[in-house]
Amino acid sequence: MNQTSASFTLDDLADIIAARASSTAEKSYTKSLLDAGPPRAAKKFGEEAVEAVIAAVHQDDQALVAEAADVLYHLLVLLRSRGIALGDVMAELERRTARSGHDEKASRPV
Repeated sequence: MNQTSASFTLDDLADIIAARASSTAEKSYTKSLLDAGPPRAAKKFGEEAVEAVIAAVHQDDQALVAEAADVLYHLLVLLRSRGIALGDVMAELERRTARSGHDEKASRPV
């Protein structure tokens, strides 16, 4: 599969989700998820993650790309529903990548 450079970022998506949080549930799917609360957002995230796994197992690249987009969107909605900023997740990733993955994983509490 070809990699292409994209100018759209996760920050852009987080900004769109934040803007749609001010809308109404009738006009915005994002707002309806947020209004339903974290359990509903978590359920949708889980459903999309399972669909991404199925696409990967079936080696369906196009489906995996589509499902990965759904996973990222629903993850950001879930984070928003809990009041967690994307920047906090990115800071955690940055902290973790400062050393090898094996060392980082070994340092986590059991």
